[in-house]
Amino acid sequence: MRALLCLNAGSSSIKFALYTLAPDATEPEGAAHGQIEKIGIAPRLVVSAPDGAPLHAQEWAHGAGLSHEALLGALLDWAMGHLDGHVLIGIGHRVVHGGADFTAPVRVDGDVLGRLAAIGSLAPLHQPHNLAAISALVALRPDLPQVACFDTAFHHTMAPLATRFALPRALHEAGVRRYGFHGLSYEWIAGQLAVIDPALASGRVIAAHLGNGASLCALRGGISQDTSMGFSALDGLMMGTRCGTLDAGVVLHLLGERGMSPADVTDLLYRHSGLLGVSGLSSDMRALAASDLPEAAEAIALFAHRAAREAAALAVTLGGLDGLVFTAGIGEHDAATRVRICAELGFLGVVIDEAANAAQAPLISAPTSYVRVRVLPTDEERMIARHTLATLQALPDARRATVP
Repeated sequence: MRALLCLNAGSSSIKFALYTLAPDATEPEGAAHGQIEKIGIAPRLVVSAPDGAPLHAQEWAHGAGLSHEALLGALLDWAMGHLDGHVLIGIGHRVVHGGADFTAPVRVDGDVLGRLAAIGSLAPLHQPHNLAAISALVALRPDLPQVACFDTAFHHTMAPLATRFALPRALHEAGVRRYGFHGLSYEWIAGQLAVIDPALASGRVIAAHLGNGASLCALRGGISQDTSMGFSALDGLMMGTRCGTLDAGVVLHLLGERGMSPADVTDLLYRHSGLLGVSGLSSDMRALAASDLPEAAEAIALFAHRAAREAAALAVTLGGLDGLVFTAGIGEHDAATRVRICAELGFLGVVIDEAANAAQAPLISAPTSYVRVRVLPTDEERMIARHTLATLQALPDARRATVP
């Protein structure tokens, strides 16, 4: 009996999911999920069963100085005690940026870790923390195989034109190009759509991953053709604390006329912009919807407008639109934001069924809509588990380590 642990490590939290595999099974089954939250303040480990029932909780009230290694050690200790005879055969990681070289999941070794660290500046909000978790687990369990699964990999099917900036060719060849992100989420959506609505999946679909991080992906036949994010996770849609698409002249102005340092600009664009920056209140759409402040209302309206505008642009890449799929936190749960976005896309034939939308139905387009609109939960952790299992099983026997 085998088990896999999947991690999505950030600066202040580490989300995880534990999966088991029966002897003849090829699909991982969820055994538990949770997160280590408030890292750097008062860390807390919370674990739940697949149905949401609490399984375990642990707090470190005076643990502000605890490292990723110490906290992941506690998670591993709990997991090993919970496995009930299952053997942990590997750990899969979400790694945001694979650059130009990593176009598929890969088992991590010293060379891979070094190459990923070298491109850390391409995703400064995510990559260092993704890699910190991998390094911590190398120290804790050097015998345990680890697999990096990249958010950029799904988008390597984009045509050359979709990857280019209008910059000198030498910069493009040096890696300054459009990569795209949220690929694990889009890969899951494409696969699920092929199961529940194969006719739509074979057509022209825009998937909208709307959460604290947000982007859109243009799919044709389930293959990425274009996406709203580009070189970094700052591009495209307005997000919780990130600005989205921004005139490069603004950055030059901040550096020159305003005298800001590169570090200050980075902090502004990644952590103090988006919904938080426009509203001056919060990066949480729920808090903004509950507020009477006009700035909160403006932030919500701008978020929806930017999403609709980017969707219309991706419809150009696709040559039309057959389907629109909402996913992630805002996309799956915020009916009002879905109404706003769909209303602005009415000229493309999008007509929403407001009753179905309010009821959080999986199909929310009206019968008169030319575009089928769906709400579909994403599952990045299960996608990581699938990739991790496949990667470990594909290794030569000498490198497969504990994989049966």
